Amino acid sequence: MSSSLILAGLLAASAAGTLPALAADAAQASVTSELTTPKQRIDTLFTELKRERDQDKAREISNRIRVEWQDSGSATTNLLMQWAAKAVETNKQAAALDILDQVIALSPSYVEGWNQRATLHYQMGNYRKSMSDINRVLAIEPRHFGALAGMAAILTSSGQDELALRAWEQFLDIYPADRKAQEQLGTLEEKLAGNRT
Repeated sequence: MSSSLILAGLLAASAAGTLPALAADAAQASVTSELTTPKQRIDTLFTELKRERDQDKAREISNRIRVEWQDSGSATTNLLMQWAAKAVETNKQAAALDILDQVIALSPSYVEGWNQRATLHYQMGNYRKSMSDINRVLAIEPRHFGALAGMAAILTSSGQDELALRAWEQFLDIYPADRKAQEQLGTLEEKLAGNRT
């Protein structure tokens, strides 16, 4: 774009009274550009999530974290993840598993590849394989609250209530406003207190 076109655009914007809005947008973009890496963005979101006590606002933050996790940074990996999700939706678990195996082979440090395979293994009743993948998720991203919830569910179903309780405590340390996690923790605390008496 030539400088005369840019100047003409700015003059037109100024005449329309939108220049202050453009300046505000530029200021916001400058703040956002300071958080250029995915790690910086996700660290900021986790700090917000830990501080937020309103359930709805916390859910919005957790959804933004999930969006960050979903982007692998590779168009190929992202496409494979879409194919895996489509296979799961159409009850083609074996195909989804094959695709997720390819995702992990292609991008072994991509946390959502491991997490989605852990979820699929859980849905298929392969709890040992699910737990193995959850451990990989948590090695890559120890704050992965979804993986911690999955771990707690597996531990609870296998009667390991004390370990499940610890998993929920870790979850709530990361995501304190989650009501379901609070309820699960309370239920396990009551159960364990009853067992001790």
